[in-house]
Amino acid sequence: MIPFVRAFDFAHGRLDQVSPLIQRVIANNPGPFTFTGTGTYVVGRPEAGAAVAVIDPGPLDQAHLDALLEAVEGRTVSHVLVTHTHRDHAPLARPFAERTGATILAARPPARETHASGALDEEEDAVFAPDVVLTGGEVVEGDGWTMEALFTPGHASNHMAFVLREEKALFSGDHVMGWATTVVAPPDGNMRDYMTSLDVVIARDFATLWPTHGAPVTEPGPFLAAYREHRLEREAQVLARLEAGDRTAAEMVPMLYAAVDRRLWPAASLSVLAHLVKLAEDGAATVSGQPGLAAEFSPV
Repeated sequence: MIPFVRAFDFAHGRLDQVSPLIQRVIANNPGPFTFTGTGTYVVGRPEAGAAVAVIDPGPLDQAHLDALLEAVEGRTVSHVLVTHTHRDHAPLARPFAERTGATILAARPPARETHASGALDEEEDAVFAPDVVLTGGEVVEGDGWTMEALFTPGHASNHMAFVLREEKALFSGDHVMGWATTVVAPPDGNMRDYMTSLDVVIARDFATLWPTHGAPVTEPGPFLAAYREHRLEREAQVLARLEAGDRTAAEMVPMLYAAVDRRLWPAASLSVLAHLVKLAEDGAATVSGQPGLAAEFSPV
């Protein structure tokens, strides 16, 4: 079982000092995909005059913008870092950067036609464009902090996590969350990419993971091992459903996700599809036509 962390102290709009170099403000956009809301992180020293970075400004919400501006008052925002372009992470980046003079850094947005819109609460921010395009490995610095871009595709093709070297911490965005497993939604989401980048994160042996939604993961080793094992178990379950006669993702969801909130079944269908696509790529299944929710898969 994954040791999920679902209880933590927070209030929407409140600035919390959560580590020596990290503060957090949570937007009031709770939901089945955002949990308690989008957690925006301010990284750097808290005293006046310090240069800080802000990660995932969040959705277009005036109250959240006001809370962020109040949080950084008296300090310089040098960088705005965006993990990916889903609308609960990216849209406020430009308005916030314009008010603070910061530079926006993120991976290149995906081709719009690749996103699985309609089935999720996480459509793309269609107008987002970074000032600086990241590909992974870039390093930015401020007063007492060093941030490294770590490319972690899977949940989104352009997902970028950020390493705070001074605290051996990873801002994991939606790649790893403490409260639930991550949705991998084709065609932009890719299960093979997800598993590969999950192994990259595991190998780095971080001390703490700071997801954009929910509480930190303070014991990443066993948590990530369980997270990975869950994905492998789900893949085995999907293959078993194929062998039992199911042919589409939609047929499998009621059996595989019987205990899950039905509001999440459309997203679950996409994650099952991601497993089916990977099984087809691995030669363990075949697919008739283009992979999609209506496509029929068969075991080999």
